[in-house]
Parts: sequence; structure tokens; C-alpha cells
Amino acid sequence: MRNMLSFGRLIAGAGFLISPLGTPVLAQALYQAPSQAMPTVGESTYADLVDLAEAAKLVVRVTIRKQAEVEPARAPGLKPGYTRLYIEARTAALLSGSTVMGESVRYLVDVPRDGKGKPPKLKNREMLLFARPVNGRAGEVQLVGEEAQLDWSPALEARLRPILASLASADSPPIITGIRDALSVEGNLVGESETQLFLSTRDNGPVSVTVIRRPGQLPVWGVSWTEIVDQAARPPQRETLAWYRLACFLPRTLPGRANLSRDSDARAQAAEDYRFVLSQLGPCPRSRPAGPGLD
Repeated sequence: MRNMLSFGRLIAGAGFLISPLGTPVLAQALYQAPSQAMPTVGESTYADLVDLAEAAKLVVRVTIRKQAEVEPARAPGLKPGYTRLYIEARTAALLSGSTVMGESVRYLVDVPRDGKGKPPKLKNREMLLFARPVNGRAGEVQLVGEEAQLDWSPALEARLRPILASLASADSPPIITGIRDALSVEGNLVGESETQLFLSTRDNGPVSVTVIRRPGQLPVWGVSWTEIVDQAARPPQRETLAWYRLACFLPRTLPGRANLSRDSDARAQAAEDYRFVLSQLGPCPRSRPAGPGLD
């Protein structure tokens, strides 16, 4: 009986109103569909993990104890081939977040049915949840986005912990929102130039990228995260938060309005140096949709 009451409260908290006859009525203004959250075949990429960790107010390791399939009438927005499950799990560890967690946690999750059309059996599986607490409902959480429930493993946790530490650091790189200004100037020697790219950020923090070319040498570039434009700045290492901020969010081409160079040669040089920076950063691979924090 206690489990059924918990299930009813969680369903209601997800945005349903229960009529006196027990018929669920969707409260469209309140409902937010839970994420399509099931471990995929293949390893999560670095960008996948940062996307999820940055959107989550808590990251918790749990062991699933009970599951119940939600009736289709109570699962609006469900993708074809999926089922919505009500989960009760035992809290194993809180990896990130200031929310006080009890011994158990409850949540809804959408998972694909198996080849026989049955829901998967998740009991006793260890999971990592990227979630946010549900206001006024102790012990209930809401997953932050698609596939925000991942199969736990020591290797996955080892990859995730440095990401969580970087996000929590006081000098964490700011979120890049675009290119503010770009300027390329010639040097004193033929073939010598310097291009500076000034980036815009969500919190207006200073970020600049410098590309220096000298005759007979390979171009050198680096990024500065302070007010000082440092010619000695170095490129970020791959699969670090600084790399993620640039590789995953810089536009694919230099916006024309941001290019402040006056003559055509200088403008072309700025655009070429921007392409060079993107090539050095490389692609930002993801195995799932980006930006779960936007839901």
C-alpha cells in the first residue's frame, strides 16, 4: 500500500490530476515529460557527460529496487517503442549536489521495450542519475534530459569525477555564447600576423583566442581566460572543460559582423585563423542530443 501511495504522489507530481473516479487527467500547464533515459550501446562521450552534469543539480549513484510500468494513459509524450517506469532505488552515493538525500529515491524514466515488447528488468542494476530535486517532495527527483540515467561502472565514475570537480571549481571556464570581435593585423615581416578573437560568454567573463603566424614557422595559438591577452597562452587539452567550452559551442564559421579587420586581406586572414583554431580543437562528438539543460 505504501508503494502504491508513493507511486500515486509521484504521478501527480509529474503533472497529473486524479479525478474522483480515479481517471488521470493531464494537466498540460504543469506536466513536463520525463527524459528518454536509458543507457545506450557504446560509451558516453566527454561532451555527453558534461552536458548532463552541467544541467544536473545532483548526480547520484543508486541501485534499483523496484519498478512499475506506468499505464499508457498516464504517460503522455511517450515515444513509440518505449515504456514509462516508476522507479524506487536505494541511494548509494551522492557524487555532486547539496541536496540532502535519504536512503531511497523515486523517479520516472522512459526506457525502450525489449524485442518482445516487454519493459526491461532493471532491478538490482546500479545507475548514475543526472537529476534535479522535486520541490516539496522529499526523495523524488526528475531526470534532467535524454538518457540522464546511465549504467554505473567504476570506469564511468572515474571519468565523471574530474568533470564534476571542474564544474564546481571557482575558476571554471565560462559558458561561451559566441564571437564578439575578431581582428587580424600584419606584422613587420612578410607573412607575419596576429589574430585576436574576443568571445562572448554567458556571465560576460573575459575569453580571448590569439593566433600568431611568423615566417617559416607553424602558426601558434592559445586561449586566455582573463582580462590579459596573453601571447604565451596555450591551447586547451582535449577532453577538458576548457576544450569543451570552445570545441562544442563556437560557431562553425566566423560571423562577418564580428570581423573588425578593415581590408579584405586582413578579413580573410582572420577567417582563415578562425578555421585553423576550429581544426585544432577538432570535433565535439556526442552520442545523444545536446543541451539537456534547455528542457
